Amino acid sequence: MTQHAFPDGNGDGNGYGGSGDGHGGSGGDGDGARDHGRDWWRESVVYQIYVPSFADADGDGMGDLRGITDRLGHVAELGADAVWLTPFYRSPLADGGYDVADYRDVDPRHGTLDDFRALLGRARALGLRTIVDIVPNHCSDQHPWFAEALASEPGSAARDRFVFREGRGPDGAEPPADWQSKFGGPAWTRVPDGQWYMHIFAAEQPDLNWENPDVTAEFESILRFWLDLGVDGFRIDVAHGLRKDLTAPLRDTRGGDTAPLNSPPSGENHPFWDRDEVHDIYRVWRKITDSYAPPRIMVAEAGVSAARLPLYTRPDELHQAFNFFHLRCPWDAGSFRDVIDTSLTGAASAGALPTWVLSNHDVVRHRSRYGLPEGTDLRAWLRTDGRDPEPDDALGGRRARAAALLTLALPGTTYLYQGEELGLPEVVDLPADALRDPMWERTGHRVKGRDGCRVPLPWTTAGSSYGFGPGGSWLPQPDGWGVWSVESQSGRPASFLELYRTALSLRRGFRGDESFAWLPSAPGELAFRKGEGLVCRVNLSNAPVPLTLPAGARPLLASGELTADAGQDITLLPPDTAVWLDTRELQGGRGSKEV
Repeated sequence: MTQHAFPDGNGDGNGYGGSGDGHGGSGGDGDGARDHGRDWWRESVVYQIYVPSFADADGDGMGDLRGITDRLGHVAELGADAVWLTPFYRSPLADGGYDVADYRDVDPRHGTLDDFRALLGRARALGLRTIVDIVPNHCSDQHPWFAEALASEPGSAARDRFVFREGRGPDGAEPPADWQSKFGGPAWTRVPDGQWYMHIFAAEQPDLNWENPDVTAEFESILRFWLDLGVDGFRIDVAHGLRKDLTAPLRDTRGGDTAPLNSPPSGENHPFWDRDEVHDIYRVWRKITDSYAPPRIMVAEAGVSAARLPLYTRPDELHQAFNFFHLRCPWDAGSFRDVIDTSLTGAASAGALPTWVLSNHDVVRHRSRYGLPEGTDLRAWLRTDGRDPEPDDALGGRRARAAALLTLALPGTTYLYQGEELGLPEVVDLPADALRDPMWERTGHRVKGRDGCRVPLPWTTAGSSYGFGPGGSWLPQPDGWGVWSVESQSGRPASFLELYRTALSLRRGFRGDESFAWLPSAPGELAFRKGEGLVCRVNLSNAPVPLTLPAGARPLLASGELTADAGQDITLLPPDTAVWLDTRELQGGRGSKEV
């Protein structure tokens, strides 16, 4: 299977390799080539770095900021506009850093504040913006506030920063409500004096009480701390969960809180998901980010319905919200069309553009998902170490490549998860004693969790950790992991890495026109035009379809080998394949090199 960048296409080269193209390192136009003014983020590509697993500079097996700084050239060469860093704050790492003990300092395992300043400087030199994670729904049970709360009496000011309640029953031995944790079991833990505290996630992650003025003031200060250091924005963890209905007596959900992670809650007026009051917080935060020049951005992780998602991106609230509907969409043309229509229409109603994402640190990698039969229970599949059913990796690879071109052609911002540009599969057979996700213990070993998508990246074909660092890796890498490495794929025309590099380079030439229109297509095919020039056709069926070329169109890039029907003298788009076409008027001297 090969991809092709065709002669006489858009661009001035293959779009990677260092200097001269405006995004591959320090050459070209540098940051100016990436900056589209105040709204640079509207059609950007953001690369998610899962900090523990990207690169390790000190050899302790845990990814760190210096490792990221050393490897940022890869992200710039790829053609991204920004990086999003998952939490690197002081933390016991009960949930991969999403249990924060100090929001204004770097965990020593990840480095120092000076290391972070150096990372920011390197990113700017490469023309990359930096978005950091903020975790406002909960903190760590090692946070000084929670230690103070445990040491204080029921009803104290210290406890009011959290959600402490008396239990039910004559002796208070039952939780205050039937609320369930996303990681399994009750969302309540009892403390020695008999009260219970709420935690939507692990017991080590007590929820904060956003009705308490100390909490609101503290996070406004935290935002300003990182903005003053120079970050370009925030990804807001659990953005839809901050406000709760804490009116006594607490309302039971009766099973209405059992939706999977980042899926919309069941029913209306849920006691702790997607409450209208949460938007008051973001209106205040928007004023803070807008007070900086240029204004900084915020993106919501909000597992809400398609109808409710645009509320988070109204002009006086957040700039973007993650689109998990695209991530969860089955491999079906009609389903994708519905998701794309709904996403574009919803975002436009708030004056925004959608985001598009295929993978992240919370889900099975999409190469593996696309190789499984439709409807596979992913949790059950992981329990079998990925053996039942047996995935079709070749099929998953073809679909992942086609999905990349589909996604990158859509108007809006694309978020890439580290390693998807390498075509990494899920690591399905991690041994039980290596699992770190709190879901594993909290579900009584019924749910293996998310560690399989978090295995440290392979940079080189060999070495103790395939270039991840000079030592080992905090999660075991499988034998042969180096075949997926950056070193192995660089310069190989058929590789995932070169497909992504070429696509991101070509994509840059079509930014600025956000219009979108569907085109006539065959059954099982998607065809659309983005702006005036870029046409994307994707065959999601199991049979080839004729590749219809509009008058004056030039093929730019295909995710796989196009075929010909010699008898009818037509080009065919094979199953699970995507192609980009340039329909702008031919202009001399704009040919791209063949890949």
